[in-house]
Amino acid sequence: MATMGSLIGLVNRIQQACTVLGDHGGGAGGSLWEALPSVAVVGGQSSGKSSVLESIVGRDFLPRGSGIVTRRPLVLQLHKTEGGQEYAEFLHAPRKRFSDFAAVRKEIADETDRMTGKSKAISNVPIHLSIYSPHVVNLTLIDLPGLTKVAVEGQPESIVQDIENMVRTYVDKPNSIILAISPANQDIATSDAIKLAKEVDPTGERTFGVVTKLDLMDKGTNAIDVLEGRSYRLQHPWVGIVNRSQADINKNVDMLAARRKEQEYFQSSPDYGHLAHKMGAEYLAKLLSQHLEAVIKAKIPSIISMINKTVDEIEAELDRLGRPIGGDAGAQLYTILDMCRAFDRVFKEHLDGGRPGGDRIYGVFDHQLPAALKKLPFDKHLSLQNVRKVISEADGYQPHLIAPEQGYRRLIDSSLSYFRGPAEASVDAVHLVLKELVRRSIAATEELKRFPTLQSDIAAAANESLERFREDGRKTVIRLVDMEASYLTVEFFRKLPTEPDKGANNNTPDEHKTTHYQ
Repeated sequence: MATMGSLIGLVNRIQQACTVLGDHGGGAGGSLWEALPSVAVVGGQSSGKSSVLESIVGRDFLPRGSGIVTRRPLVLQLHKTEGGQEYAEFLHAPRKRFSDFAAVRKEIADETDRMTGKSKAISNVPIHLSIYSPHVVNLTLIDLPGLTKVAVEGQPESIVQDIENMVRTYVDKPNSIILAISPANQDIATSDAIKLAKEVDPTGERTFGVVTKLDLMDKGTNAIDVLEGRSYRLQHPWVGIVNRSQADINKNVDMLAARRKEQEYFQSSPDYGHLAHKMGAEYLAKLLSQHLEAVIKAKIPSIISMINKTVDEIEAELDRLGRPIGGDAGAQLYTILDMCRAFDRVFKEHLDGGRPGGDRIYGVFDHQLPAALKKLPFDKHLSLQNVRKVISEADGYQPHLIAPEQGYRRLIDSSLSYFRGPAEASVDAVHLVLKELVRRSIAATEELKRFPTLQSDIAAAANESLERFREDGRKTVIRLVDMEASYLTVEFFRKLPTEPDKGANNNTPDEHKTTHYQ
């Protein structure tokens, strides 16, 4: 029994964890909830489903009424204790114990209304209820809304299909054990529960059949053909149940006394006496508990494999997202600096060649700038006519005596001024490349991916710095151009007229044309 309790208890805890994490089945499959063995209780409205569950538990705890009373799945987890007080706990109220089962009934109704409102709508989000008692066996049952054929007043027209779809999500999964409940005063061929079970489990290997209300059958009739499997054969035995009468319910007859009364009925019945040891809610509970344990044992390897796979996927996701950050300011500052260093490493790799992008800066100076310089209008500016004009304007009313130094300077200065445009354009081109590399580096830094605000702040700080550096770069290249104009000394100009004509081909264009002019 200890092994049974530990196995079923383990599945109970996993189910609770799944619910807390938002995995409660009904999806596209493949979830951990879908893989866990469970007993799904299926039956039509007024089939005696609630009475069967209360007989198994030995307590009145389910809401009662007309129409659809069960509007959310109820995951009922039974825990056998060695004596002590009986009590119940809800997953949504973990610190509260209910020893009054009338309060349990009210809490189920209130929790249902919290999710669905006061309407008669349904929800597939389950309620988890754990009951601890020495009078139960270790067992997990899922009470589902009763199947219906017609929507009544206050219900949407789709309610019939909605309920069937919800029930199917629980009974379709291969690890589900189906507890199909049918009233004895109804032809088994028209049973909603058996019809659905046959569709999802045609071989009957996952289905347990329960016949309720045996004591309400017409005189001279019995359900022997059903209970002995001749009307509809299942892989598991049919179990007959005698529910409490409405008078017993109204008188609050003790459930344990009702169990004894049920056994007396079967033992004294001329129709069912030979089956008395295989009838009743107590026998049904033991049968389901043993079968659930066997299914869990068989499915443990696949469950463990799925859990391990899920853990690996979550660990990989955590590695991608990043580990938790310390709560104090020092730890947070260290984390921010560490992520900034990671961004800095990626940015340097782009510049140094480990990643693409840095080669575009080289291209600015190796291709873009030379191409721009070749397009400058030096032929026109250094034409003989323009050179004569510049020198004449520079001499003014006093012609030069030896070399037109002022004319040379003005000619060279005006020529070098053409370089300012391409030089500034090169600064702008490099600036655009660096901004793009900042964007790429932020996107490629894994540590930053879960902090979009920090990404934006780093991008803003980097772009602000680049704007400042661009202005500094523009000033620097203009100074370099101006420095070239200031580099020419008086001696340079004095030597120009004495340069031999044979060296004219080696001179620069401006040197060649000015010498020719002299």
